This record gives sequence, structure tokens and C-alpha cells, in this order.
Amino acid sequence: MSQASLSTLVSAIGPQKVTGFFLVLARVAPLFVVAPVFSSSMLPPKARSVGAVGLAIGLTPLAVHGQRIPTDPLSVAGLLAEQILIGLAFSFAVGAVLYAVQAAGGLNDMLSGFSFGALVDPINGNPGGVMTSLYGLIGMALFIAIGGDAWMLRGLARTFALVPLAGAAPIAGIASGAEQALGMVFIGAVEVAAPVLLAMVVTDIAFGMVSKVVPQVNVFGVGFALKVGVAMLVVAASLPFIGDFMSNQIASAVSNALGSL
Repeated sequence: MSQASLSTLVSAIGPQKVTGFFLVLARVAPLFVVAPVFSSSMLPPKARSVGAVGLAIGLTPLAVHGQRIPTDPLSVAGLLAEQILIGLAFSFAVGAVLYAVQAAGGLNDMLSGFSFGALVDPINGNPGGVMTSLYGLIGMALFIAIGGDAWMLRGLARTFALVPLAGAAPIAGIASGAEQALGMVFIGAVEVAAPVLLAMVVTDIAFGMVSKVVPQVNVFGVGFALKVGVAMLVVAASLPFIGDFMSNQIASAVSNALGSL
């Protein structure tokens, strides 16, 4: 490389662009800590780090274009905190869809008896029952199959137009969006687990009636195995509908997250 080309390259990368890159990286990094797929423990930390840096490099020209980025340390520190907050809010809002599916698996474990045998979830490394791991794996597969990762990347790129790097973060909107996403986790978990919950209630009522009519029958011993079988049948019948639920919720979550910004 000639001296003139090197001088041109050095002058093109000024303090504002370097500062802009680190601000973009601060907004992108929560995606690899909180968001589904990107934060999976199955991805090595080095791969996640390289992915975050590569994504930040690709988004920096879009985010910095037409802006004047401050370079004094105090202003940069405040902007870094705002970018992290925006990235966390967006990642959690979209990740709440998969968290709801995993929470539904936890509810099914608790009611069907699978919670007695805990496993380690291969996605996040946390202990959980069989249904929790099953719902987590299926939710992750469906998330990728319906293009949830692409939805997240497009939504993240859109945040730079809604909240520029040098702009102020809408704290009130972010707080409202986080509250809405947290509520969606509980509501979505109940919606996904509703068939199994209803089946378990009906099964318990049936065994309660049997214990009154035939008190000699060991309802607990018979009921435990039967509840597991009923739960597996209902789960197998209801799993195909989770894809539609996740597709609708991801589109709604991205829209709400962008709306809160």
C-alpha cells in the first residue's frame, strides 16, 4: 500500500467513526447476551464476540451517517449507557416470546410430574424438567424456521433510525415496553400450556372421583404414570400450533419494541 493510500485510509477513520463503532457495539452486544439464538450457550463465547463485532462493523456506516458524534469522554460514557439500555430493551422484548414457550414447558413439568427428573437445558445451561428442555429446543428451532433471527436483525437496524446514536433514549417508552414484554412472558406461557393445564385438571378431577368411588385403588401410584401419558399425548397434539403462536408474537414483539422507542 502506498503512502498516499495509507494516509487517505487513516484520515477516513476519524475519532467520530471510531466512537460511533463502539456506540453501535454497545447497542448490538445485548443481542448476544439476552436474545434467543444469539445468546445460546451452544455458541462459543468467541463466536458470539466475533458475531457482535462483525454486526457492529456492518451497522456502523448506517448508524453514523449524517450525524455528529461527540468524542469527549463524559458524553461518550452517557451515550454508551443509553445504547446498552436500548439494546437490552429490544433484545428482551423479542426474547420474551421464547421465554414464554420455555415457561410453558416449566408449567407442564410441574403439573405432569416431569419436574421430579431435572435435566440441564442445552440452550441456556439452566436446570429444568423434560418438558422445559423440549419446549426450549422446539421453540428455538421454530424461532429459526420462521425467521425470528432475521426479524431481530432488521428490527435492531431500524432502532438506529428511531433513536440515533447521538439522540436521547426514551426512558419512559423503554420502561413501558419492558413491562409489556414481562407481562407477555406470563400470559404467553399460560396460552401455550393451556391444553396441558386443562387436561391435567380434568385428569385430577377424574382421579378424585375414582378415589371416592373405589377408595382401595392407589390413586397416587396409578395417577402419576397416567398423568405423564396424558401430558405427552396433549403436548404432541398441541406442538404444531406453537409455530403460529410464535410467528404472530414475534411480529408483535418487534413492532411493540420499535413503538416503545
